[in-house]
Amino acid sequence: MSSGNFHNNKPHEVRGSLHPHGANEPPESHTSNIPVVEFSNVTSGYGDSPVIQDVSIKIWPGQFVAVVGPNGGGKTTLLRTILGILPPLAGGVSLRGKGLKGTALGKIGYVPQLETIDWNFPITVEEVILMGLFRKNHWFRRIRKEDQEKLEKVMERLNLSGLGKRHIRELSGGQQRAVFLGRALLGEPDLILLDEPTAGLDIRSRDDVIHFLHEINHHGVTIVITAHDLNWVAAHLPWVICLNRRVIAEGSPQEVFTSSVLRKTYRGEIVVFQHDGMIMIGERPHTANP
Repeated sequence: MSSGNFHNNKPHEVRGSLHPHGANEPPESHTSNIPVVEFSNVTSGYGDSPVIQDVSIKIWPGQFVAVVGPNGGGKTTLLRTILGILPPLAGGVSLRGKGLKGTALGKIGYVPQLETIDWNFPITVEEVILMGLFRKNHWFRRIRKEDQEKLEKVMERLNLSGLGKRHIRELSGGQQRAVFLGRALLGEPDLILLDEPTAGLDIRSRDDVIHFLHEINHHGVTIVITAHDLNWVAAHLPWVICLNRRVIAEGSPQEVFTSSVLRKTYRGEIVVFQHDGMIMIGERPHTANP
């Protein structure tokens, strides 16, 4: 089911439901034998300077994947390489078994970090969301009746009704993220990439974001997010890629959130323990030398 129909249906209990601690979703559980995204020994970066090196991963239809790692470890570079913004310096990237071409890229929705947005640009909430249609079709074409209806349904589902004529800088952080998620959804993608979608949000807003993303995922949309909050990832997401320029590990949080793996990922002392069946992660405090 395409993301364009998510507002008409209740999420059903299938693979990709809201995952408690202990949930496991190995790639073998996916029915398709063609990954949505495949990196084969990919090195990518800016100019001649690599940021990620020798990365080989497969992301399967319907997966909900978190990419975690330190600042500068290549999380955003990974997303930009999937989008075709950064061509690989070495190795190969395929989308649905094909190369990075316009037709394949057209089915990807992207939600950037809010810090990268020019909030002074004169654009309204409606205009931002409608950009999702322009990428799929043509710039400057007239908005059809069905486009307007789809826009209104997306805005209603994202609790943005009545805000369409407002400038985007007038909204709260949670509302701003909802606007760019609406832009991503309007093109009916089968893959959505989100760069730090919960950064800076309060607990209630983060909860709203993750439940809405899981609802989209219930309907077959593959989702890849970058994240810093490891406890949040462990609580909600089924599959994790630990990245620090190279893939350190991937698997369920129960498999990869260990002190050993996180020490290699973050190059610091990380404490991992269980409490009431939940994974709890913290940084070991530094002690001064006597």
